Amino acid sequence: MGSTAGEVTRADFPEGFVFGVATSAYQIEGARNEGGKGDSIWDVFTDNKERVLDGSSGEVAVDHYHRYKEDIELMAKLGFGAYRFSISWSRIFPDGLGTEINEQGVAFYNNLIDFMIEKGIQPYATLYHWDLPHNLQKTMGGWLSDKIVEYFALYAEACFANFGDRVKHWITINEPIQTCINAYGVGIFAPGLCKGVAAEPFLAGHHQILAHAAAVDVYRRKFKAKQGGQVGFVIDCEWAEPKSDKMEDQAAAARRIDFQLGWFLDPIYFGDYPESMRQRVGEYLPKFSEKDRELMRNKIDFIGLNHYTSRIIGNQPNPQPQEIHFYQVQQIERTDKWSSGEAIGERAASEWLLIVPWGIRKTINYIVKKYENPIIYVTENGKASMLLIFFLVHFLYLKFLIVVSFPAYVG
Repeated sequence: MGSTAGEVTRADFPEGFVFGVATSAYQIEGARNEGGKGDSIWDVFTDNKERVLDGSSGEVAVDHYHRYKEDIELMAKLGFGAYRFSISWSRIFPDGLGTEINEQGVAFYNNLIDFMIEKGIQPYATLYHWDLPHNLQKTMGGWLSDKIVEYFALYAEACFANFGDRVKHWITINEPIQTCINAYGVGIFAPGLCKGVAAEPFLAGHHQILAHAAAVDVYRRKFKAKQGGQVGFVIDCEWAEPKSDKMEDQAAAARRIDFQLGWFLDPIYFGDYPESMRQRVGEYLPKFSEKDRELMRNKIDFIGLNHYTSRIIGNQPNPQPQEIHFYQVQQIERTDKWSSGEAIGERAASEWLLIVPWGIRKTINYIVKKYENPIIYVTENGKASMLLIFFLVHFLYLKFLIVVSFPAYVG
């Protein structure tokens, strides 16, 4: 049975359309000092209670480590077919170095994966959702060191070897731009670095791109033939709607998307950063060697898109001096209101989040056109004060995704 007037049901979606939920390890697992786990940068970051509004941390969180069966059973009861979870790097390799695997950590994720499969839920595993082993940050500067590429590849290989017989959808890195800007630029995310060094966010991004490519390379050489899975990269992007028809506003909106999507996808598809970034970032933007380009070339099986909102973008040749370098060089004005004063969309419970249904359609169409019609999974979307619904969809079904205004699913 299809939908009645104004309602959307599962029957409105085609066969093969997968509904899922998603989490990240630090946000839910807890058990900081259990099961042989080492500290992550978020464990250490939140030890300073002044860094979090209410002084809380993920030391216990929702205790998923001990209560994962209850959580999986709830997902199954709600009818979800997929669970996108992240693996804690420091639960697999407590020091991050890849020299000695933590068998207790492997056992936890094996049990988790086995139970979700038992309940009819497909595992979608993210290798990195911001929780770098603290030892790698302390000893070598984390994502600022080129050595991290090798260590990430070792970690990825261990996960493929231990879980890849059942996990067929792998995500290497979630939202690399957030690590670059909020962790190494603004300092509001772990490890909380804000030294005002313009080059550091771009260096962190450079190494995340190469780490992703190295992990895909390992999978294709050693595991793909037998396991038959896919490995992708999750990028977050707000749609940039031009403020006007003026050429300078159109160009500013295009730049904004270059600095979100293009930063991480252009090197994989085209071998280098977008020209707009090269022009504005200059010497602060690292260069790829021929060896790097060979490693990166087409190292992606799908694009994961995290999309929550859209913004109105205009040209701003004289950006505010208090903005960090990343925003200054874009030379954009970013707002959520049209010149008439009308908001671009309905505001959700979170102050920054406005609901703009047409924005996700434009973002997906942009990706399809620019990056040669790839497989796309919408790995995150939704709004505050709702049970987040993560739509996982092959590009053939995009027309169903882009024409339906999804209702809020209240948890």
